[in-house]
Amino acid sequence: MRAVFADCHVGRRLDDEGPFLEALEKAADRGARSISLLGDIFHFFIAHPKFETVAIRRFLDTVDRLAARGVPVTYVEGNRDFFLRGSYVEHHFREVCDEETFDVGGRRFLLAHGDLLNEADVPYRFWRALSKNPIARASLSVIPKKMGNRLVWKTEARLYKSNFKHKTRLPVEMIRRFALSRFAQGFDRILLGHFHKSWAEDLGKGRVEILPAFVDDRRWMEIADDGSTSLVSLGA
Repeated sequence: MRAVFADCHVGRRLDDEGPFLEALEKAADRGARSISLLGDIFHFFIAHPKFETVAIRRFLDTVDRLAARGVPVTYVEGNRDFFLRGSYVEHHFREVCDEETFDVGGRRFLLAHGDLLNEADVPYRFWRALSKNPIARASLSVIPKKMGNRLVWKTEARLYKSNFKHKTRLPVEMIRRFALSRFAQGFDRILLGHFHKSWAEDLGKGRVEILPAFVDDRRWMEIADDGSTSLVSLGA
């Protein structure tokens, strides 16, 4: 069995990582042989030692424990994840990627965060291009921690209205176009996060699904060995 978590947004409040770390351990106890993180696991995850928090360290230690139990973790980067690949944290994970693919039960799965599907969210696309580039990465070594954190939070405040506007209504047509293009490449199941709304649709022989945000629902997805999927609650 595989477990998939999306949009946990740890770090919005002090000491709020407990339920997520508990859920990771619970997924392993339930029989997960691998875990996929579908982006935005932290409210902001800047992969530089200067920006490491207690919550990030506890998370990395948990990932190491899971790997020692034979449960490797894959990190699919979201819009709030910065520079994990090639960083000091990358070795904790089986892989850090933009998309994860695998076959289960005769079905080919594609996992992506989903933040680039909405072409209408121009302010976010501009922010992504501005913040996720080699110059921004190099600046982490010289920018003071407080200044960096302040800049990130101020930018988030400015983008909040745009993000909220484009999440109140799912860009269904854009999601369908993306899904159909990937089904044509041989995928059968597409799993997305980002939108904080549980949603699914069958398109021909394929199925595209948005996972619920763990931060809101305390739920994650399990993919059984036959390729079937189900949602599991932390409180169950």
